[in-house]
Amino acid sequence: RRLSGTDYQSQAQLLGYFDRFLVEQYLREPRINRKVVERYLENLSHLAPRTRYNRFCVVKQLCQYLARNDPLGYVPDPLRSISSRGAHQPYIYSNSEIQAIMAAASQLPLENSLRPHTYRTLLGLLYSTGIRIGEASALNLEHFHSQEQMLYIAEGKFRKARWVPLSDTTCQALQQYMRKRLQMTPRSPDSPFFINQRSCRLHHCIINQTFRQLLRQCGIHHSKNTGPRIHDLRHTFAVLRLLAWYRDGADVNVRLPWLATYMGHVDVHSTQVYLRATPELIEQVDQRFHNHYLHQVKPQGGIK
Repeated sequence: RRLSGTDYQSQAQLLGYFDRFLVEQYLREPRINRKVVERYLENLSHLAPRTRYNRFCVVKQLCQYLARNDPLGYVPDPLRSISSRGAHQPYIYSNSEIQAIMAAASQLPLENSLRPHTYRTLLGLLYSTGIRIGEASALNLEHFHSQEQMLYIAEGKFRKARWVPLSDTTCQALQQYMRKRLQMTPRSPDSPFFINQRSCRLHHCIINQTFRQLLRQCGIHHSKNTGPRIHDLRHTFAVLRLLAWYRDGADVNVRLPWLATYMGHVDVHSTQVYLRATPELIEQVDQRFHNHYLHQVKPQGGIK
């Protein structure tokens, strides 16, 4: 799988946390057993449920591998699925909220600097394409192909690269930003596309901090545990794309793999996590079912 391009850097990092735990706890058991795993889970109790789950899964995979050659090897039972209360609930931004956030980004200080243009363009790109914030901040000047109206994601999740087609309006917005950006240094093709006041690549921590500031300015309540988050722009993109297909009368089941590929997912199941029922979406689903019933189901004895 490594030869096919699969990268295991994240799994290696998660295993590193487990190795560090074993060293710090001075555990001398000859093999991984129930006691070790339970103590490790207790050690992770301060982390978010999803983070705990990911770290546990890697340890379980290690146990399964070791058990192949060790009859006494211990393989922990699967954890219960993460409850909806423990996981972040996606927040779908309304059109008015997006407009307010974009307007507030345009007014960011310093007034005559590149900063307001950077954040307005960055947030607009996240909203219109659904790419991850890490993918956007990692963009270089060479990754924007204006003639082809394409964006090249060199390092997506799990180091997977992909091409992202752009709409006319998104491409125009990136072209406008590019003209302002090229007035600043550095300008080499491998220079960062989005830069800060020191002409360095934007850091995701500063982006998140600025985004929370914009939410406060727009009167959108934010909580550390419940959001809304900048990542919810990706959820919003997925829901709006699905809503548009319903309104166009498209076969959503056929097009879901398209959305999965566009968003950089390995399968449709990963994309379904981003799809959240909104009143507008439920209305379209209900209308489609109603039309299907009227045209496809043959009544018995006539219609009352």
